[in-house]
Amino acid sequence: MTHTGQRRAGVLWTPEHRRTTVGLLLVVTLLAFENMGVATAMPTMVADLDGGELYSWPFTAFLVASVAATVLSGRICDRRGPALPLLIGPWIFLAGLLTAGLAPGMAALLVGRALQGFGTGVLLVATSLLIALVYDDRERPVIYAANAAAWVLPAVLGPPIAGLVTETAGWRWVFLGLVPVLLAGVAMLVPVVRGLPGHVADEHVRRASIAAAVAVAVAVAALTWAAQRPSATAVTVGLALAALTVLAVSLRALLPVGTLTGRPGLPTVVGSRALLAGAFAGLEAYLPLTMSRVHGHGPALAGLPLTVGALSWSAASVVQGRNPDWSRRALLRAAFGFVAAGLALFALVAWAGAPAWVAFAASACAGAGMGLGMPSISVLLLRLSSPAERGFNTSATQLGDWITSALTIGAGGVLLGLLGGTGRPSAAVALLAAALALIAVVGGLLVHRGLRERTRDVHPTT
Repeated sequence: MTHTGQRRAGVLWTPEHRRTTVGLLLVVTLLAFENMGVATAMPTMVADLDGGELYSWPFTAFLVASVAATVLSGRICDRRGPALPLLIGPWIFLAGLLTAGLAPGMAALLVGRALQGFGTGVLLVATSLLIALVYDDRERPVIYAANAAAWVLPAVLGPPIAGLVTETAGWRWVFLGLVPVLLAGVAMLVPVVRGLPGHVADEHVRRASIAAAVAVAVAVAALTWAAQRPSATAVTVGLALAALTVLAVSLRALLPVGTLTGRPGLPTVVGSRALLAGAFAGLEAYLPLTMSRVHGHGPALAGLPLTVGALSWSAASVVQGRNPDWSRRALLRAAFGFVAAGLALFALVAWAGAPAWVAFAASACAGAGMGLGMPSISVLLLRLSSPAERGFNTSATQLGDWITSALTIGAGGVLLGLLGGTGRPSAAVALLAAALALIAVVGGLLVHRGLRERTRDVHPTT
């Protein structure tokens, strides 16, 4: 690292930032371990609770609650600042950990997962607003790089640790074991929250509709249910069409005006996050399946390319963090290029004759794109948002991320059902990867058209 790079990284550990940095990274690490570990332990916990037919619903409950909480947290942050969500969110998540860890049956597990999702949605928006208040524009790429690094350790160690805990102590400790980490993070953040400046709300700015958020959450749940039943029955098709209609109408009340039409400026930034996250989610969800069912690899090797992708994500994020003067527009265009290349390689992985290194290259390319793109989107979002609208815009960005990811994964499930099932996924995966690569190309074109070369902070002193 250069001397300049060391100084930039050092801003996170100055006396005024140290406590905030440690608290944020502990919370991020906690959320990442929960995200990575639960998937590993889920088969065991569902079997133990005799809930095989409801296997996907712990994930769905988490997602639906997260959608609603994201919008609510954005409203509260714009009205009162991030202090209240930062103080309440961890306790909601803690209640979810305890409820799931002590669950006597599937109903309690679903409630616990919903509480975890709600707490996660609250915290993701509030921590973004905390970053906006504590770190200036040149420091934000560095803290976003640190956040990415905080995801790497759980990505690498989360699944094997969760598997070991499940086999030795029992699956309940996958939840209960995170309680001390959560309490440590809260202890670090509480003094920071108490020291935040007072917040003055602007009553004239746009507020997200809670009713629209509930409608979106219900629509996402309906689409998830329909995607798990890809046979073209009248009920399934009708429900899917109704859910898509509700989703399209409701999102207009939850996204910046012009997001769905690619209007230049802030709407382009929000739309870019949705496209980038949705494209990557397809690879993340279906690459291990392809490695297992097409190439015959065991669980460890099938998931290894995702570890390479996580490391690539972190490395690329560190690079952008050391170079805060680089054009965010150029970085975002490069991000879509890397993701498109990774997805094109992923389409080749669907071919049974493809060598194993192609899967690692695909994940590394896509991960590098995410490492360049996600921090750049976060920086641009804060630059283009007035302080009074940061909660709304941050929740809109996270909302787009989750919805497109759910749609992408659901579309993959439909294709698998129509083109051979999980036993023969080659055709479905190749088609999905090609479609997502095209979406990434469209995202790059959207950025080229919708962002100026020099996008300056509308409030440079914050």
